[in-house]
Amino acid sequence: MIRIRALCKRHGDHRVLSGVSATVERGELIAIVGPSGGGKTTLLRCLNYLEDFDEGEIDIAGFALRPGRPGLRGANAAGRRMLRELRAAVGMVFQQLHLFAHLTALENVALAPQLVRGVPRAAAHDRARELLAQVGLAERAAAYPHQLSGGQQQRVAIARALAGDPTVLLFDEPTSALDPELRDEAMEVMRDLAARGMTMLVVTHEMQLVAKLASRVWIVDQGTLVEDGPAAEVVAAPQSQVGRDYFARLR
Repeated sequence: MIRIRALCKRHGDHRVLSGVSATVERGELIAIVGPSGGGKTTLLRCLNYLEDFDEGEIDIAGFALRPGRPGLRGANAAGRRMLRELRAAVGMVFQQLHLFAHLTALENVALAPQLVRGVPRAAAHDRARELLAQVGLAERAAAYPHQLSGGQQQRVAIARALAGDPTVLLFDEPTSALDPELRDEAMEVMRDLAARGMTMLVVTHEMQLVAKLASRVWIVDQGTLVEDGPAAEVVAAPQSQVGRDYFARLR
């Protein structure tokens, strides 16, 4: 599903990512962990070209990403179309959820299919109701974001990402702002998506998510992938000093 080869990203003279190479099979849930500022979120954002990169290659969900491809504003019509298609296939749930405050949960989920793919309003709303039911919010379709708990807002954001019918979902610290009970709600949705075969990459510091949901763990530090292995093995006995120090702090 994903192949990353020698990925490098710089900000001026500072290397944010340095020679990252990895693969992800269909249906895996990869937990991306490591010290803050190590490049985890940048890596995630490169996977659907929210961040350009300087060297390397990414093949993801049938799309070939290469350095120097312009963003939506600078791209020609074919490039803009490709990026829209990429970001439908590779959905993202942001740490800051960015729900539209003036739209209901239903309208937030239905908006992108109407604007990006031209789905008729009635069909988009029908699909949005299905997705809200899938994340356990069928009865909250008419609620505005301020009327929802943090966990419910997170689930609306997941439903919105699913509205593009993605084959890969990227999560940037999806439980960081949630109370423990609400964290469990978000993790339950992710567990259900994993059972359905969704390929997911999750930047997280949540030990429960790593230990209970992840199939593999990537430890990223100072822009490099320092460890990649089965979740149970990496959590129990990290092979790198970075991993040992990191999990010791979480415990």
